[in-house]
Amino acid sequence: MSVVYVEHQGAVIRKMGETLRVMEGGTERQRIPLANLEQVIIMGNIQLTTPAAVMLLKVQVDVIFMTQSGAYLGHLIKNESKLAELRHLQLRLCDNESHSLAIARQVVMGKIHNQMRVLEGWLGADSHPFIEAMRSMRQSASTAIDIDQLRGWEGKAAHYYFEGLRRWLAPEWGFTARQYHPPPDPFNALLSFAYTLLLKDVEAKIQVVGLDSYLGFFHTLGYNRPALALDLMEEFRPIVADLVVLTVIREGKITPAHFEQGHTPELPIRMNRGAMIHLIKAYEERLQEKVFHSLANGRIHYRMAMEYQARHMARVVRGEAPDFISLEG
Repeated sequence: MSVVYVEHQGAVIRKMGETLRVMEGGTERQRIPLANLEQVIIMGNIQLTTPAAVMLLKVQVDVIFMTQSGAYLGHLIKNESKLAELRHLQLRLCDNESHSLAIARQVVMGKIHNQMRVLEGWLGADSHPFIEAMRSMRQSASTAIDIDQLRGWEGKAAHYYFEGLRRWLAPEWGFTARQYHPPPDPFNALLSFAYTLLLKDVEAKIQVVGLDSYLGFFHTLGYNRPALALDLMEEFRPIVADLVVLTVIREGKITPAHFEQGHTPELPIRMNRGAMIHLIKAYEERLQEKVFHSLANGRIHYRMAMEYQARHMARVVRGEAPDFISLEG
């Protein structure tokens, strides 16, 4: 299945037979065949005609809308009502404090495990003090008595994790700690954009499975907050998004020179188009790599692993699986 990004500002996406044409004035900038198409990501000031939108809905291709700078806006997906019973069960499980806490513990433990793997791979022996501290946080998370205590252990583990990454980064990246509203330095900006790409993919898989992406277990319910998508993406943050960012930095494909000051409180730092293209390419390449998944009884692409985890969560919601188990990469 293919994912296509459209980022020609001012272009119009039109239907032509069984294909999409991205037109800028009278010039065709891109042609997108529908065969094996999974997602179209529209970034910025780009028009989607009604015939094109209708065709994408009919063939059940997700359309993701993002700003030109990479912020997620929303998506267009065919409305399905046949899974109302599953969502009702999900809502009831969210209201069950003990079951919600059990799922949330697994979410956090899986995330911390994967963070430890990343640190060990990138810092080597220098990672040992951070990993030992994180291992302690993971053990404490496994016995957390409530969601607030669990968030505390998760936050402390994250502190050690990002402190380890800070030691690896060159000083010119200006990274002191993880900050995201808004990201104040190039490394935080790269992380935020990579997490945005990850979130839209996890949310799309949740929609495919039929769960409600706004009813989560670890993340709180809130207006315009896809809590379940945030839950399910936690285990993928280190082994997909973080590794992508670290790799493009190590390979020199993105440097601090790719960023400029935004001069507004809402956008203090801005990455240029070249950096965005490099990061998108690296992200999509990572999703084509494989990881072992017990439910598949073998190795599958990371993008498919997201769907398997969403389906695993649906089985937990239905009572067909006793516990949620995070993917440990």
